[in-house]
Amino acid sequence: MPKNDNMLAILWMLNAGGKMTAKQISEKLEINIRTVYRYIDALCASGVPIIADPGHHGGYRLLNQFIRSPLVFNMEEKKALLHAAVFAKEAGYPLSEALEQAASKLKMYSNQEQESSLNRHIADFEVINRKGDPSVQPILLELERAIAQKYAVELLYHTGREERPKARVLDPYGMINWNNKWYTVGFCHLREEIRSFRVERIVQLKQTSIRFKRPEVFSAREFFMQRLLPDISGKDGLISLIIEGRSEALDDLCHHWFLGHHLQERTAKQAIFLLEEVPIHTHIPYMLLPFGKSIQVVEPRSLKERLVVVASELIEHYRL
Repeated sequence: MPKNDNMLAILWMLNAGGKMTAKQISEKLEINIRTVYRYIDALCASGVPIIADPGHHGGYRLLNQFIRSPLVFNMEEKKALLHAAVFAKEAGYPLSEALEQAASKLKMYSNQEQESSLNRHIADFEVINRKGDPSVQPILLELERAIAQKYAVELLYHTGREERPKARVLDPYGMINWNNKWYTVGFCHLREEIRSFRVERIVQLKQTSIRFKRPEVFSAREFFMQRLLPDISGKDGLISLIIEGRSEALDDLCHHWFLGHHLQERTAKQAIFLLEEVPIHTHIPYMLLPFGKSIQVVEPRSLKERLVVVASELIEHYRL
């Protein structure tokens, strides 16, 4: 019988309950007892929680209730899942309680040596993000259900430009976590178009009886990123933004979520970006000012003049 078949046979024999010695397994499968030891070691290495009880009445057995475990993960897969859980929890994942239970089960279906190894690997693995508002958790949960079950939701949404929140009906197509904030993308019945909404601005949300059908080729991620960073290639009137400075400062600029999208060329002491005129004179000055003297705008001259105006306004503001 091939090796894999023998290993599977050992697994099912142990899964049937009770204990079996290596001698009993070797006789049943008609293989050498040393081969049994190798197969047991291989099963343990793959993540199967086999317990070896010593003594006269000892033998091999599976960890209690292993049969209820739907999948068998090896150690690398378990470590990856536990590390991913750390990222998810720090991002404000809405099913955090279920995530904790799943992580506990991964450890539960491990023998003592495996559990000790997992604990060592995750003990000092940490992710630090800006903590979000815990009040969004119930809203995220309801949105997740609405997206999966395809029912519209009625929400009170505060845009930030209006004094009072406005009622809307939304067909939620997806949820996105970007830049430490949660968003939902869907069809807004009020505006009659697909839009994105910041979850933390949803004051109230409740289920409706309205069902919807999500467009088959629609991607919430692609829609969100296209709105955030539209493709401007081939557009007329684009302006080259040329910045010189220290390598570390240029690295930060080139990895900025907005400027990095418009990067055209990078050398040791210079970075060239291609942008539309409006953001160059509205958003870019506020992105560049924190870099102080570590960078210098070469072109366009109009941006240098705008930086002087913005800096002067800040100085005047703090003189008051």
